[in-house]
Amino acid sequence: MTAAGGAADAPLPRRLFVANGGFWTSPRVRRILALAGWRVTLGLPGRGDAVGVWGNSPTAWRGRALAARRGAALVTVEDAFLRSILPGRDRSPVGRRGPVGLLIDPQGLHFDPARPSRLETLAASAEAAAMTGAARAALDWLRTADLSKYNAHRPDAPAPPPGSVLVVDQTRGDASLMGAGRAIFLRMLAAARDENPGATIVVRSHPETAAGLRPGHLTPADLRRGEIWCDAPLSPWRLVGHAAAVYAVSSQLGYEALLAGRRTRMFGQPFYAGWGLTDDETPVPRRVGRATVETLFAASHLLGPVWYDPCRDRLASFDGALRQIEAEARAFREDRDGHLAYGMRLWKRPAIARAFGSGRGVRFTGTPSPAVTLAWANRADAVPQAARVEDGFLRSRGLGAALVPPLSLVADPLGIYYDPTRPSLLEALIAAPLPPCGRDRALSLIARLREQGVTKYNLAGALPHIPSDGRRVILVPGQVEDDASIRLGAGAERTNLALLKRVREENPEALIVWKPHPDVEAGLRPGAVGTIAGLADVTADGASAAALIDRADEVWTITSTLGFEALVRGKPVTTLGAPFYAGWGLTRDLGPVPARRVARPDLAALVHAALIAYPRYVDPVSRLPCPVELALDRLADPALRSASPPLRWLAKAQGALAGHSWIWRR
Repeated sequence: MTAAGGAADAPLPRRLFVANGGFWTSPRVRRILALAGWRVTLGLPGRGDAVGVWGNSPTAWRGRALAARRGAALVTVEDAFLRSILPGRDRSPVGRRGPVGLLIDPQGLHFDPARPSRLETLAASAEAAAMTGAARAALDWLRTADLSKYNAHRPDAPAPPPGSVLVVDQTRGDASLMGAGRAIFLRMLAAARDENPGATIVVRSHPETAAGLRPGHLTPADLRRGEIWCDAPLSPWRLVGHAAAVYAVSSQLGYEALLAGRRTRMFGQPFYAGWGLTDDETPVPRRVGRATVETLFAASHLLGPVWYDPCRDRLASFDGALRQIEAEARAFREDRDGHLAYGMRLWKRPAIARAFGSGRGVRFTGTPSPAVTLAWANRADAVPQAARVEDGFLRSRGLGAALVPPLSLVADPLGIYYDPTRPSLLEALIAAPLPPCGRDRALSLIARLREQGVTKYNLAGALPHIPSDGRRVILVPGQVEDDASIRLGAGAERTNLALLKRVREENPEALIVWKPHPDVEAGLRPGAVGTIAGLADVTADGASAAALIDRADEVWTITSTLGFEALVRGKPVTTLGAPFYAGWGLTRDLGPVPARRVARPDLAALVHAALIAYPRYVDPVSRLPCPVELALDRLADPALRSASPPLRWLAKAQGALAGHSWIWRR
């Protein structure tokens, strides 16, 4: 899957003169154009310059006239087919973010059949034909992620009955209609009835019409008895998946029906019509037989658009744009109605508000109630209906106990990953089949974690001298002894001293490296071991977890997440408790693990569940929801800011009171 089109075409003038205001009111559009090599400007172009117009907008005639009068090239700009969460006309903070991709076309306009557009040319090209496999994989990923141009749909919205006939309305004045009006939609509706006697007709309203932003061409008054008006925030893929046939003029929903293998009847001539893949009211003879579904998708999503990464502020591949919108869409879908959060300590609240604030925001309360939707995990018993919140497994550069805010959080509606006494969402994800592209993504993530040495806290410390005398090196990570994972998931050994004694007892000839827990080392949590004489050969105070794992031959632990990090790095792990990664056949388990863990995932499936599907990530730079790959970039950057001075001061105060149990009661 490739990076971007537009900017990589044959040499083009780089000054882009514009005559409509939309270019100036969207900073992200101008930024994408700039990264693609265009300098948006005002004035009179010369013959070596270009004039930019926004598709077939009401003001595009000015740019076309200017280009013709001055002998300049004409470049059309349009949103890509994967755009954003909300329509561009939505004025909420999420709606104002702008697109993640543009179609920058020096040849034509993809919904204007008067002349070939760049997408049409690409669809029939050898370059697109060579990308059949990549296109099929990307399309599977797009559909599984349930992503479209706009992505504010509700996963639980009721779908029309299977076997219905879908008639797709569009907004009045939609530029892609090329001047067509209500008459063509009425004719399309009549054809759907005539050609499908006895079928249930479903008229799909445009999302902007449903939101009250622009009127459509059809209304509920146009329906007959038994027909359905559908304006719910429903996934396009679910809509077309339930349809026996789809009728469209030029809507992207018609294209998605084609991509989903549905019979698609076209009353307009957008770029995807006329190839012999749709039933066309008005064919486009020059296109027939020259493209496949895969080459169309390669043109429209892999080759044609210029994709943008708003977190890194640079151009991206389709994969990068898809991962970004997937993260934003997940956050919006889960947060759109807002949250009432309980049990969140004051210093955590800004991070919680950022992580779960993509919808109507987060309110905090100290009183349990049925309205609570989020609760810090070890306070959630008072609000059993709430999702349990905890830090993710790629957290920060610095300790949570030192009040360093997290880049990742989990919100588990079933349980919580460290509690093996009940099922959790993470368990369900580990046992589930990998989604399309999931294995490749997880394997790539594993390689990067190994190469960049990223772990949960990413503390940089010197590696102690570990003798190379032929003995097997066993790394033993210490834990916080009052931690919930010990209380709920430990076996016979429930203290660090007992852990060390068990490891030495079963491995008398090994070289044992003892790594105290960072929170304990910092004096912030209980769990110090008085003396390790005879139990461990080396104490690794403050050492990098990744470097220690690389030096070790194996790891023994009760429930530490360092055991998971060792698995990621290919090391054998023995568990004495029941951490989330035990019981799946990937570890040697000497403690009690839940009998329900019967699936046998491989390491890629475990990593996909724990680091991609389960947590949510927030970019500390852009403050946007982001994919794990971006979070990994930030955590690998030693310049990433840790706790602010006031939080460091508060952390020291907490450390001084670490012996008082109330300070840790969340």
